[in-house]
Amino acid sequence: MGKLRVVLVSSEVAPFAKTGGLADVAGSLPLALESLGCEISVFLPYYRQVKDKDFGIKAAKKNMAVKSGNSDISFSLYVCKIKKVGFYFIEKDEYFDREFLYGTAKGDYPDNAVRFSFFTRAVLESIVALGLNPDVIHCNDWQSALVPFYMRHRLQDFGSINNARMLFTIHNMAYQGLFPKEIMPHIDIGDEFFTPETLEFYEKLSFMKSGIIYSDAVSTVSKGYAKEILTKEYGCGLDGMLAVRRDDLYGIVNGVNYSNWSPAADKFIKVNYDNKNLSGKIKCKKDLMSQLKIKSSADAPLLGVVSRLAEQKGIDIIVHSVPEIIKMGCSLVVLGLGDEKYHKLLIGLSKKYPKNIAVKIGFDNPLAHKIEAGCDMFLMPSRYEPCGLNQLYSLKYGTIPVVRATGGLDDTIIDYYSDRTNGNGFKFMRADTGDFLDGLKRAVSVYKNKKKWQQLILKAMKCDFSWENSAKEYIKLYKIMKSKNRRFS
Repeated sequence: MGKLRVVLVSSEVAPFAKTGGLADVAGSLPLALESLGCEISVFLPYYRQVKDKDFGIKAAKKNMAVKSGNSDISFSLYVCKIKKVGFYFIEKDEYFDREFLYGTAKGDYPDNAVRFSFFTRAVLESIVALGLNPDVIHCNDWQSALVPFYMRHRLQDFGSINNARMLFTIHNMAYQGLFPKEIMPHIDIGDEFFTPETLEFYEKLSFMKSGIIYSDAVSTVSKGYAKEILTKEYGCGLDGMLAVRRDDLYGIVNGVNYSNWSPAADKFIKVNYDNKNLSGKIKCKKDLMSQLKIKSSADAPLLGVVSRLAEQKGIDIIVHSVPEIIKMGCSLVVLGLGDEKYHKLLIGLSKKYPKNIAVKIGFDNPLAHKIEAGCDMFLMPSRYEPCGLNQLYSLKYGTIPVVRATGGLDDTIIDYYSDRTNGNGFKFMRADTGDFLDGLKRAVSVYKNKKKWQQLILKAMKCDFSWENSAKEYIKLYKIMKSKNRRFS
């Protein structure tokens, strides 16, 4: 049996283009799959932010075209290799030569439906032109969700890859790619597909429904989230459709790229350390406090937050808890960008408690690393969290997570009070201030016992969420898909 051939399709891929965790997954998973013997190619748009950097990208094919009605839309294909993985870029400056990936602060680009429907068709044309002949085409989130639709309904164009199985991975149910019905003729989708059984969703066209309906299997980024999206609370209106696909729904937790996120080799932190020598962690704490002008004692608990500043992430819970956090003797550092109201509230709290609270609005990768290394605890009171990565980074840095028991947070964090042997953090159940503070108080209580706290740190640092483990789960799923008949013949 030859190598498993996989094509991964994503609207963002690190290190080339990134707005969130999807890029980290799409950048790290292929390399892990390749190291395990897969033959893998990755497709993404050739954005301006990719062109602005020197990645050694070269032309692969020029003068290609996507059929659209009675006309053709031309594009070019570019490529670069990392290890043995081919990263392919769809160039169409009319759609992708823009400052941002999906929109500006004022809102999404109004032509996103046209942009990403073109992207998905260009990917299929490219797979055929390159002769990749994949066993599996692995699509991610709404931006690539039309790939299985076009595969099923335009086989006269893509017949040479007709045997490929389709996997659709949902990274966040809340972002579904919803557009007015009027866009359908412009993206080659006929009116017969505007029904509740197909792509219609409350009188709008849903890209995500395409991924769910027409793929051979559907996955999401943790086992907990795979169960949650079958409920009304988390299914975002698609729980019924997902329930129909229950037997083909899988949860695989995201991995961590430890070459970027490990205190033993981190180039951004004051002193490197590992679980054999923790002395560097207190030096990292003092360095962080000095940089952010935190004036509390280095012996007091320092709490960290690196997050999108939004209600989904429970930022309102943290804001309302600040007076109690200060009474408990803790200090708090927050790094993030998001809703303007939380920017103002957090900055106001940093002015009210200048010795104990530091806030940085924006994205600052070096500071994110310093927070992971320098804090004692990491706060994630999310209302929902498909997977979460920061709790995984925190474990490796010995920065104990305090999280709400939801989605990937519930999967990866074992509550210390529930399991003293395997506990690696602290969990609370309800997304409210009372439950959150109870969880934090339990963590602070253990923190005051230095021997127990050090044992907990060492236990956390030994947790292994490397991409190799997650990649093995994906390979297992790919093989299951390949062994079954295609969903649509």
